Amino acid sequence: MIAPFPACTTPILLTNQRPRYRPDEIPFFLPPRFKPTLRSEEGEKEGRKDLSSTHRGSLTVGSWYPVGSVRASLYWVPDVSEVSPPPGRAVRLCFSVAYRHDNEQLYVSLLRLSNLPTCFYSNDTLADLRLLPDDRRRHKARARCRGRDPEFNDSFVFQVSGVCVSESVLSVYVLSVDRGGRHHAVGRVLFPIEGELGEGGRLLWRDLETKDEMQCSGLGDIQVSLNYSPSLQRLTVVILRARSLQIHTDTGVCFQVSLQIHTRVVKSRRTPVVSSGAEHGFNHKMSFKLRPAQLDQTCLILELIVSGLTPVGVVVLGPFMYARGPQLQHWTDMVNTPNELVKQWHGLGKPT
Repeated sequence: MIAPFPACTTPILLTNQRPRYRPDEIPFFLPPRFKPTLRSEEGEKEGRKDLSSTHRGSLTVGSWYPVGSVRASLYWVPDVSEVSPPPGRAVRLCFSVAYRHDNEQLYVSLLRLSNLPTCFYSNDTLADLRLLPDDRRRHKARARCRGRDPEFNDSFVFQVSGVCVSESVLSVYVLSVDRGGRHHAVGRVLFPIEGELGEGGRLLWRDLETKDEMQCSGLGDIQVSLNYSPSLQRLTVVILRARSLQIHTDTGVCFQVSLQIHTRVVKSRRTPVVSSGAEHGFNHKMSFKLRPAQLDQTCLILELIVSGLTPVGVVVLGPFMYARGPQLQHWTDMVNTPNELVKQWHGLGKPT
């Protein structure tokens, strides 16, 4: 879609011959040394005849040295007003990605949003771009307009090696800022950078994972703290509390935490059983031995257990192989901040 470097063509000139350019080429000239000249009557008369031959009465284009031209057709970018979203009512993001192997740079163009919820029409829309798993590489964008389909029209560059780019995930987190400065989550797009993107790029539409999908599934929420110590090779999980659990039981509930490496569950532990209620306080800590090399191959399966054996809700925390959205982000934050507790709420989903 976008040529990363100018494609300049230099015309071949003969003595006292003006260069000729193709209709789709934009000429570029090297200006002479700036020497202001007095406006004579003759010069002003010539300027009235041909306004294009003067430059504020001081420099003439005829004295500029032609150095080449740029083909505008190579820089064509689709007008966002002409980029139609796929049918449907989901909130969608339009963007493009391209990768150049010669300079190891990933180019991301953020174009527009579509079908923004009505409650966000009058707010400012922000986007936070990160390249996971190293989320320290980040950019921010602000929409240029408000309404149902806000436009960004911004481009960003991530420096990433050709070896790591196929293992990276582009995260675009969209926020809405009201007049009081409060930030509201709209949704997130996670795009794996896989295969050959090509230098021309790809124009993409992706549905946003909405706030409701990220935070609440209708079964309730669980608050978890994660910590990893590379020196001790220890993964610590703290089940803090649960809320809004959609269950009715007299026997109480508990959580089972399983450590899975590849497809095998290597160890499972349970919290004490607590009685039913609107808020369930667990505050239970458990640890697992885990080597740093296994972090990208491991996940935590947290299951809500009722009546001793029956799992009624589940959430999986782990790298991109196992998780998406806030569950992936929680794991990534834990890996990037060793020896620190990272606390977050997660919505429970139905067990498969």
